[in-house]
Amino acid sequence: MGKKTILITGCSSGIGYDVAHTLSKKGWRVFATCRSEIDCDRLRNEGLESFILDYSSEESIQAAVDETLKRTKGTLDAVYNNGAYAIPGLVQDIPRNAYRAIFEVNLFGYFDLINKILPIMHDQGHGRIINCSSILGFTAIKARGAYNATKFAMEGLTDTLRLELRNSPIKIILIEPGPITANIRINSQKHFEHWVNWKTSKNITFYEKKLIPRLYSKKNSLDFGELPPAAVTKKIIHALESKNPCPRYYVTLPTYMFGMFNRLFSTRILDWIKTKI
Repeated sequence: MGKKTILITGCSSGIGYDVAHTLSKKGWRVFATCRSEIDCDRLRNEGLESFILDYSSEESIQAAVDETLKRTKGTLDAVYNNGAYAIPGLVQDIPRNAYRAIFEVNLFGYFDLINKILPIMHDQGHGRIINCSSILGFTAIKARGAYNATKFAMEGLTDTLRLELRNSPIKIILIEPGPITANIRINSQKHFEHWVNWKTSKNITFYEKKLIPRLYSKKNSLDFGELPPAAVTKKIIHALESKNPCPRYYVTLPTYMFGMFNRLFSTRILDWIKTKI
């Protein structure tokens, strides 16, 4: 039998980078995609098969699917939707076009890719779709509204798809990391600068004293319970290789904590807890 194959998005750094290299070392044939050709070239020099996939472009998604299927002769065992970004800022300060832009990448791109791959998996009689959500996919946190919204919506669609495919051999799986050592905070700086006019906000003091110092901090680790990307990779390996994978996988202590809090506490108590974060 040939190697199992997986298409992974967002592989330039962080979780996607770690998953791609780890699975390749374990014998998987990995198609490690990125938005930038510079990053793809770097990954190719590191021994991975890499080409562009930009969630914001339907043409790019289709081209990546076509390239994948050309290389595999029409089959694919798994997809790991990982690429995403954040727009830090208070809900009232984020303009409509910013929401449009982030939903194109963090939600619509995921399911455009899924819907292009599902016919292949139906025809071959197996497949696994893994979507990377977040603790922020079930727990809202202040000043992360745009990201929260995309992850909440993505979890809803993923749960629906899992129900719709319940009697099929295709497994639909959610990964829900908490704080992970990655570049998402640094990468979100440019989106904050582009979209959020914080200097005219009625909450300018919040930005000056809370959000901006944190967003531009030079510290490597800012969050309680932060783990390296390998912690996510471990769960993804189980999701891919287990005969009966879990519908969702928590990663990091904060994710387990808030999963429990959501079951135990009222909304008022949860809101009070979150004000202390």
